[in-house]
Amino acid sequence: MSVEEIIWLSAGTCGLGPLRSDLAEQYWRWEEDPSSLIGFGRPVPESLPSRAQGLQQQLAGRNIRFTVYDLTDPAKPVPAGMTTLQPDTYARTAEYILVIAPEARGKGLAASATRLTLDFGFHVANLRSVWLKVLAPNKAAVHVYETAGFKHVGAMRQAGYWRGAVCDELIMDALASDFSGPSALAPTN
Repeated sequence: MSVEEIIWLSAGTCGLGPLRSDLAEQYWRWEEDPSSLIGFGRPVPESLPSRAQGLQQQLAGRNIRFTVYDLTDPAKPVPAGMTTLQPDTYARTAEYILVIAPEARGKGLAASATRLTLDFGFHVANLRSVWLKVLAPNKAAVHVYETAGFKHVGAMRQAGYWRGAVCDELIMDALASDFSGPSALAPTN
């Protein structure tokens, strides 16, 4: 596969491309990493065969899913995570989900991937808002989402678990009308 076939949208050292069935084991490894399980507040791991079966359904589904790539070496994109928009087409809103590979964290990819996914959601999928839930103690994730343009809009009290303790789940959203800056999709003149 050429770089052009893999990367659909990019900014700096981050790119987004299609979800790929040949990456099923990597997606599973990222999602099942203990820090990812803690971040999702999901205490039950999933088996690789179950994840592979789920991926086939996701590839055929209506959600907007991307593989995140580290483009530090533009000639050799490295898969580094996934983003998902789960749209409500009637309301023109979507829930946002992000997972970054443990080895790719701390490089700024999470904020860039989030921003690129919002760009796609607002400028291609014609969404008017994107929302997410994040566990309140997950300060690193909250910072990523704030950096990408999400704002705090509320909390579900005692709705999650963080390292075995009950915690609040924050609700954040981003509006198309507040999405600032040039689009990575804008044609260059």
